[in-house]
Amino acid sequence: MGTSMPDCGVIQKFDLPAVEDPVGFLQTYTDPAIQNDVKIHMAHGTTTLAFKFKLGVIVAVDSRATAGSYIASQTVKKVIEINPFLLGTMAGGAADCSYWERVLAMRCRLYELRNKERISVAAASKILANMVYSYKGMGLSMGTMVCGYDKKGPGLFYVDSDGTRLENHMFSVGSGSMYAYGVMDEGYNYDMTAEDAYELGRRAIYHATHRDAYSGGQVNLYHMKSTGWEKISATNVGPLHYAYKEGITPPHTL
Repeated sequence: MGTSMPDCGVIQKFDLPAVEDPVGFLQTYTDPAIQNDVKIHMAHGTTTLAFKFKLGVIVAVDSRATAGSYIASQTVKKVIEINPFLLGTMAGGAADCSYWERVLAMRCRLYELRNKERISVAAASKILANMVYSYKGMGLSMGTMVCGYDKKGPGLFYVDSDGTRLENHMFSVGSGSMYAYGVMDEGYNYDMTAEDAYELGRRAIYHATHRDAYSGGQVNLYHMKSTGWEKISATNVGPLHYAYKEGITPPHTL
C-alpha cells in the first residue's frame, strides 16, 4: 500500500493549549505580577558574540549549559552550522535554538534547490524571524545571531523569539553580554587583521566567562569568509585565564 511523502516545505505546527487565549493562559503561570501558586521561571545564561570586519564575520561563543545554579554541560556546541555560508548562534533555550535553526537550514536548502542560488543572509534571518513570530508569547526562548556571506558581502542579524530582527556590525547575546561588549567596544576596529579579530573575539568571551557564573567551558571561534565559514579555535577558559594573567597570548588551535 503506497504512502505519500509529506511536503518538506510546510512547517509543522505545534499543538497549543486547548484554551481560548493560549498566550494569556501561559502568562498566568509566568508573569510575576499575576498572583498564582504555580510559577514557571526559565533560568538560562550564556555568552555569544559576532562582529563584522573587513575580512568577514567573527563568531565566538562559550560552551556552558546551566539548569538554574547547576552546570549541566561544559561542552555545548552553541554555533549551529546552517550551511557552508551561514552560521547561527544559540542563546536562551537550547532546544528552541537548535530546533528552529535546523528548520531554517531545511528552508535555506529548499530555497537553493528551487532558485539555483544561495539564499542571502537577510532572507535567511527574515525566514527565522517570521517562523518564531507566530509563537510570540507562547514560551519560546531564543536569542540568536544569523551570520553569513553572500553577494552583498558579510551579513550579521540578530533574531529573537519575539520576532525581533536587527542588523548591525556587532552583537553580543546572553547573560555575559555586557562584559563581552566592554571588551569589544575597547578593541574593535573594522580594519583589523584576522589575527587581531580572532584574539578580540576570544578575549571578549573569556572575560565574560570570568565574571558571569552562567558562562564558561571553552571559547569556540569561527571566521565567516567569502569562501565559507572556518572554525579557528576551541580554547578552554581555565588555562586561558592563567595564560592571560602571565601576559601570554596562546595560539589559536583546535
